[in-house]
Amino acid sequence: MDKNTIIGFVLIAAVLIGFSWYTQPSAEEVAQQRMQDSITAVTREKAAAQREMADKARRSAAAIQAKADTTAAFYNAMTGTAQNVVLKNSKLELTLSTKGGTVGKAVIKDFKDRNGNKDVTLFDANDQSLKFMLAGKDMNIVTDELYFTPSGVTDTTVTMTADAGNGKSLALTYRLGKDYMLHVSMRVTGMNGLFAPNCNSMDVEWTDKCRQQEKGFTFENRYATLTYHIAEGGTDYLSETSKVTDEEIEDVIDWVAFKNQFFSAVMIAANDLGANAKMTSIPLEKGSGYLKQYGAKMKTFFDPTGKQPTELEFYYGPNDFRLLQRVEEESTFGKDLELQRLVYLGWPLFRIINRWFTLYVFDWLTGFNINMGIVLILITMLLKFITFPLVKKSYMSSAKMRVLKPKLDEATKQYDKPEDHMQKQQAMMAMYSKYGVSPLSGCLPMLIQMPIWIAMFNFVPNAIQLRGESFLWISDLSTYDPILEWDTNIWLIGDHLSLTCILFCLSNVLYSMMTMRQQRDQMVGQQAEQMKMMQWMMYLMPVMFFFMFNDYSAGLNFYYFVSLFFSAAIMWTLRKTTNDEKLLAMLEKRYKENQSNPKKMSGLAARLEAMQKQAEELKKQREQRFNK
Repeated sequence: MDKNTIIGFVLIAAVLIGFSWYTQPSAEEVAQQRMQDSITAVTREKAAAQREMADKARRSAAAIQAKADTTAAFYNAMTGTAQNVVLKNSKLELTLSTKGGTVGKAVIKDFKDRNGNKDVTLFDANDQSLKFMLAGKDMNIVTDELYFTPSGVTDTTVTMTADAGNGKSLALTYRLGKDYMLHVSMRVTGMNGLFAPNCNSMDVEWTDKCRQQEKGFTFENRYATLTYHIAEGGTDYLSETSKVTDEEIEDVIDWVAFKNQFFSAVMIAANDLGANAKMTSIPLEKGSGYLKQYGAKMKTFFDPTGKQPTELEFYYGPNDFRLLQRVEEESTFGKDLELQRLVYLGWPLFRIINRWFTLYVFDWLTGFNINMGIVLILITMLLKFITFPLVKKSYMSSAKMRVLKPKLDEATKQYDKPEDHMQKQQAMMAMYSKYGVSPLSGCLPMLIQMPIWIAMFNFVPNAIQLRGESFLWISDLSTYDPILEWDTNIWLIGDHLSLTCILFCLSNVLYSMMTMRQQRDQMVGQQAEQMKMMQWMMYLMPVMFFFMFNDYSAGLNFYYFVSLFFSAAIMWTLRKTTNDEKLLAMLEKRYKENQSNPKKMSGLAARLEAMQKQAEELKKQREQRFNK
């Protein structure tokens, strides 16, 4: 980047900043707009609250009337005493309440919570609510207002029945699988006359306060998302940072997940959960013990004749890619649910790298039951081994340019004026071509390694295998490793200093120094001077990384630290093992061969030369017109 380019960027930035400043509203206009936005938001929330209160009042009045009317359907189910029924296997323990007949508590076994307790409580009755609503001719039937009678209770099965009198009933049958999947079948008996003739669906309303399960609130919150699966294929999710209330999803969906970083509660429909579902995700405050308030209002199939049941499945378990693939096979719906997409692997290119390379390598290494810190080191070494030929090619290209620097200085010394910059570039390209050197070769390894870095940025924070795993001084590779903590939150830093983040940033400084030195040794004339101007930007990047990664997982910072360490070691080794005299002799030999058998430049180098010549010709034409 030459001086004129830098000045151009600065001027463009100045124009953009000046225009933004000139067109920005005044303080009075900003205050007025904020007041108007606040009034609009309050009005909207008040209207929503009033509608909800009115709806509750109607349901309450209907319930009171039904309780008073001894002939009303479900009169006997309107009162009762709530009891708990527990379903469990070796992986999961679910507590169902006879009030509402649904799961009120889910405990995932053999995963410690952030307080060190043996099992993880995904939610309890204070956090989560699920109700099914049926629109009858005379009254609405809402399951959370009914008391159910349990029958056929075993460790893994139970039937919850709400009596509507005169042989009419609503039954929910639960069957817990061997892992984390719960199958639910809902059927009515003798109730066809209570519903409208065209009734073929019911409303489902599910809410949950997503618990904080990990030590790092901010980091975990980035990966806590309400995710849903589109019936035609693919997943999407609500914003993980913004408040979203009753966002309407136009696509037909067949499952919705209330997800945090490493665990999820998923509702899956045998048919679908309809189009135009309304989804809510509201970020909650740090220190509350919760990440987000989730909500989903949906519709699903319902047969009022009772001939065909409404079938749902629930997954309460860890976000483990391979496990989700296996659990999906337990589903009785025969769909391609793509549950493994709950483990986010990045945008398409990076997902391909993680899906078809990183995952297989990770599975292979973890199969040896070695420490996860060692696994990260071995993955880094394997990636460095694969990319080494490209890195070596890049280094040798830079080394050739370095040993040719004295000749380039001599060949271009007459072009020392700013207006001679184009001729200087042409002369340099011509010299490189004669010696068979491609100055563009150094770019390729960076282009190859950058997708790997970004792919690992997505893979490591979502690898549940790192959760709770210690290595050296790191007590948990899935969260930050503080060497210093305090109570108050400092802007950009937070409430701690992470040691692996500091090591990563220091290694970045070291690597930047080595690469800048290498580039400086090969640059000619003004380029070398301009390089000094750019050094401060290279040193600024590690500072930026510190503010970005201080809250990230120790595993990710450790991977980047090890990766940069190996990169620096490879560069140092190549520098020490490269004989500049032999390299220059080889280039001189190639130069003589090219003189005997001259050949034109090809590829990108030829195109660059053509562009430079064209630019020079245009410059001459402009000068001629100006002189006339």
